[in-house]
Amino acid sequence: MRRFVLTVFFLTVFFLSSILSFASATQAEVQIGASAPQFTASDVHGVNQSLDQYKGKIIVLEWTNPECPYVVKHYQTGNMQQLQKKYVGLGVVWLTINSSGENKQGNLSTEEAKNYLSEKAAVPTAYLFDPSGTIGKSYGAKTTPHMFIINSAGTVAYAGAIDDNSSSRHSSVENARNFVAEALDALLADQPVQTASTKAYGCSVKYSS
Repeated sequence: MRRFVLTVFFLTVFFLSSILSFASATQAEVQIGASAPQFTASDVHGVNQSLDQYKGKIIVLEWTNPECPYVVKHYQTGNMQQLQKKYVGLGVVWLTINSSGENKQGNLSTEEAKNYLSEKAAVPTAYLFDPSGTIGKSYGAKTTPHMFIINSAGTVAYAGAIDDNSSSRHSSVENARNFVAEALDALLADQPVQTASTKAYGCSVKYSS
């Protein structure tokens, strides 16, 4: 009987450890409520942009890859641009970040990125290059799009998907529950973010290594 109890005990411990390890592996590196990792990156105009220069502002970080079907969905429908236009107009800083490594899908030159922004009528505050993947990995960005929102105190207030419809069909944008808009509306109203973390969907970020 004693052997049976000990066996059950150790199997239970092993099972719980496996669950905790899996949960840890699937969580983003940056945690909700943690200080947002600082960074500096060059934008499409060759100007260095740092997170610190926007201190005191609400900031959206949008990981992008123009060749990813899920990114295409949100830009072809105008969904991402509408969000950018609305919230930048309300004083939110919107930083679009391309972490595709050199010779990887989605990697753009500065001129290609300028043309892309113009063609899509995109209006982020800045479009940043992160070919080394340093910024993306510091946040645990795994997909495109992968969205992070930093509150005015400089802590991460939201991390995850743009909305609740993971289909790549363009029609799926309509009637989707937009988590980013919900979080921004709450922060602008000085209210807590009700859904602070969701599972991001899309293409894997094409890091250089």
